[in-house]
Amino acid sequence: GNPNASPFPSNFLFGTASSSYQFEGAFLSDGKGLNNWDVFTHKPGNIMDGSNGDTAVDHYHLYQAIEDLDLMQDIGVNSYRFSISWARILPKGRFGSVNKAGIHHYNKLINSLLLKGLSLVPLYVTQVRVSPMYLEDLTFCVTGIQPFVSLTHYDIPQELENRYGAWLSSQVQEDFKYHADICFKYFGDRVKYWTTFNEPNVAVIRGYRSGIYPPSRCSSSFGNCSNGDSEKEPFIAAHNIILSHAAAVDVYRTKYQKQQGGSIGIVMNAIWYEPISNSLKDKQAAERAQAFYMNWFLDPIIMGKYPKEMQEILDSNLPSFSNHDQEKLNSTGLDFIGINHYTSFYTKDCMFSVCEQGPGNTKTEGFALRTATKNGVFIGESTALDWLFVHPQGMEKIITYVKERYNNIPMFITENGFCENDKSDSLTEETVNDVNRVEYISGYLVALGAALRRKGADVRGYFLWSLLDNFEWTLGFTIRFGLHHVDFSTLKRTPRGSATWYKQFIANHTAEKILMPQHYPGNQLGQHFNTI
Repeated sequence: GNPNASPFPSNFLFGTASSSYQFEGAFLSDGKGLNNWDVFTHKPGNIMDGSNGDTAVDHYHLYQAIEDLDLMQDIGVNSYRFSISWARILPKGRFGSVNKAGIHHYNKLINSLLLKGLSLVPLYVTQVRVSPMYLEDLTFCVTGIQPFVSLTHYDIPQELENRYGAWLSSQVQEDFKYHADICFKYFGDRVKYWTTFNEPNVAVIRGYRSGIYPPSRCSSSFGNCSNGDSEKEPFIAAHNIILSHAAAVDVYRTKYQKQQGGSIGIVMNAIWYEPISNSLKDKQAAERAQAFYMNWFLDPIIMGKYPKEMQEILDSNLPSFSNHDQEKLNSTGLDFIGINHYTSFYTKDCMFSVCEQGPGNTKTEGFALRTATKNGVFIGESTALDWLFVHPQGMEKIITYVKERYNNIPMFITENGFCENDKSDSLTEETVNDVNRVEYISGYLVALGAALRRKGADVRGYFLWSLLDNFEWTLGFTIRFGLHHVDFSTLKRTPRGSATWYKQFIANHTAEKILMPQHYPGNQLGQHFNTI
């Protein structure tokens, strides 16, 4: 009832996010195989600045040496979201052996996280095992930085692309299931938060419709590719991803979850689509935009069928689920939804109205034009990216939409962040004092708090993109999202003002919840706790 109390519950996760290809580097170290992005970035013309992720920010070698984990500890995060490089664990998928050096690397990273940032938190927050001693009066236990792990983040072993076309073949379901099983087996005793895929909607649209991501397949009317079918292949790839998710969740539920006590979900890129007018046609267009973007994956996983808007418009171009598939989907589902939310757009009807050319206006996209302007005014302040506009209201709206559509399934904001166009490695007052980033994060966190307080949304964590500047896909190193500036020539990390701001925000919203019991001397903690 206290209006000044934090809207974030005591077990809320505050973290930062990363991905293996964008952070790790070490692209052929210790037995790792080639993945699709290794091959794609080495082809001239695919990356804006001609760079690649061979080294990235060398997180693989330097997360301890340059003390990336200390940077996390200093900010005060209690969770770190990262992805496992599939080709580092299984260089040739199920057609080769498990790379034990890759297993060793992630074991070290997970253990280092759990031992970092040890603090006292309410006992019910964590699943760290506690000694039976003193349980009568003990209300706190020791926890570190919780790993929040994606099984893949846009990457797949190139071997599987070469053998059978990766996501265009149903064979990939067996490979993903095998990869998931290996990860659960070796890491699941300590990892309590799993996600199967990161933004499969982005990977499919950019890989098989526009062709700007690997495997670079598209029709000539959608992009510049040598092969592909933009009207059919995105839906085939998505269908196999959805069934791969179900296969992985089935393995987790039947073999591991009861013993390991974790949870599993999927991460979607989520844009808020605002109707450009109050007309029924534009409101329906906004709903179609969601159906053809986010609900495309979530509806089958949660409800067992594709959105009705997709079924009505695509007809035979939309794959169908067999009875067996539907049984598997209905029995697996997910435990939570990861939401990557950065931006909002207006939508305009193109099905029943005259519509100009532009993104979203085709049949394969749902006849819903996406635009950033209304009457010549942008939906929000523009940024260094042509798709990222500052519209914090969209955070509350997209969370409310997901809450209402999917019966308030638990959610995590798995990515949110602000970019700047800074091609120079040199430090200036402007690059360190990143006021615009602070204003962006602050506005979106206020909107997130409103969704919890006013709308009752069950959101359980927030992960900022990103801890460090890193390799930003086709934009290479030209765009920076980091709380810490990275000199890409020396790899030196320097905290920005946003790192200090995020640290203070976390402290302000956890100070009343994380307290040292006065009767428990710090030097006796080791005698009374068993950590994982």
